[in-house]
Amino acid sequence: MSTLLIIGLLVASGLAGTGLGYYLRFLISLGQRGSAELQIRKMMLDAEERAKKIISTAEKEGAARRDALTLEASEKARDLKATEERLVSKEDLLDKRQTKLDNDQETLAKKNEELTSEKERVNQALAEQQQKLEQVAGLTATEAKDQLIATIEKQSESDIESRMRKLEISGNEKLEQKANDILVTAVHRLGNSVVGDVLATTVALPNDELKGKIIGKEGRNIRALERATGVDVIVDDTPGTITLSSYDPIRRQIARIALENLILDGRIQPAKIEEAVKKAEEEINTVIKKKGAEAAYEAKVPNLDPKLLQILGRLYFRTSYGQNVLDHSVEVAHLAAMLAEELGADPAIARAGSLFHDIGKAVDHEVPGTHVEIGRRILQKFNIDERVIKAMQAHHEEYPYETPESMIVQVADAISGARPGARRDSVANYIKRLEDLEAIANGEQGVEKSYAIAAGREVRVIVKPAELTDLECRDVARRIADKIEKEMQYPGEIKISVIRETRVIEYAR
Repeated sequence: MSTLLIIGLLVASGLAGTGLGYYLRFLISLGQRGSAELQIRKMMLDAEERAKKIISTAEKEGAARRDALTLEASEKARDLKATEERLVSKEDLLDKRQTKLDNDQETLAKKNEELTSEKERVNQALAEQQQKLEQVAGLTATEAKDQLIATIEKQSESDIESRMRKLEISGNEKLEQKANDILVTAVHRLGNSVVGDVLATTVALPNDELKGKIIGKEGRNIRALERATGVDVIVDDTPGTITLSSYDPIRRQIARIALENLILDGRIQPAKIEEAVKKAEEEINTVIKKKGAEAAYEAKVPNLDPKLLQILGRLYFRTSYGQNVLDHSVEVAHLAAMLAEELGADPAIARAGSLFHDIGKAVDHEVPGTHVEIGRRILQKFNIDERVIKAMQAHHEEYPYETPESMIVQVADAISGARPGARRDSVANYIKRLEDLEAIANGEQGVEKSYAIAAGREVRVIVKPAELTDLECRDVARRIADKIEKEMQYPGEIKISVIRETRVIEYAR
């Protein structure tokens, strides 16, 4: 009984606790709900306050923006009004100017008409006056003019002629002095030594017994040497020498070196001859390459094809009147460069044109044509600058002077070849050249006597004053120059001076 009661009490107390818990939970939830509603209410009030502030701020900003726009619109309206007023003012001013221009144009047109009519009246008056003068004089205006000019020319002929001579002499003297100064400066700056013939056409022998060895049994050694070198070997009675003859200077040089080596070796036989010739050819080729490169370097003409340098080097074994052609070409290059600098031309083109001006002589015994034409073909083959070709091709006047450098190359070539001691010439040839110059001058009508002076560089011709006038002397000088150019060969140029002088002598006793 007590147990049941206790269980019942426990059940009743559990139920009561559960109900009390639910009740307390209910009360707590009611409190929390009230607090959330209060918080929501507070948030709504805050939101309404912020909204009022935002609206108030936006209204203030809108009012300020409206005022600013209103002010800006007012200012733009004022500016537009001012612009409009200026445009109207300018339009009025342009209208006034146009009106003034129209008035001025009308005035000018009237004045032009007046001037035209006045000019017509003046021309008519002049024509009438000229007609009256022609009637009085009995001559037309053209006839009177021609007669007046003829009279003045006749009266002033001597004066005009004198003035022409003075101007010509003065101009020629100034130009000649300037040219001499430039040429002397160039020659003095170069100061190159004169080089003689480097070729040896004779070979010295230690004794005449070697002539028999060189000839060999039944002449087999000399035939082998001639066949291997292409040179004629002349063994005569001249003691201690053997002569080598060939048109090719390279072959002569190869034969000379090979023969000298054979003499030193002492064993002269066909096999040794072929070996010596082959060795001499290699030696000559080395010398040719070296000399070509040295010449280009000394003349300051860079970047040349090795094959072109090989052709250039062959000039080392070529001479002209005893002057080495390669050394002559380098010398001409230096002279041309100095002249080009003095005259304002291109020194590089002048150097190259001078260095190559005689390159055709390296192969002119193998290729037909003049050395100038051969040289042009060689340079064109190696794509040398056309300006260089034009500079070198005119040095013997086979082609016209197309550039200043072409004239400079010819002058430098003449200086190098004509200066004293540069080339050898026999006395007989020298005297004959002077006689030929005097004969050409004496062959002209009215010439009294002539003299070839300055080593044949000048011919002074004295004419008979009674037979020739001063103007006719010019024609005589020109004809003599033309004949010399056609009939004679000479380096450089020859000056022809024609002298006409009248002397009147009286004695007072």
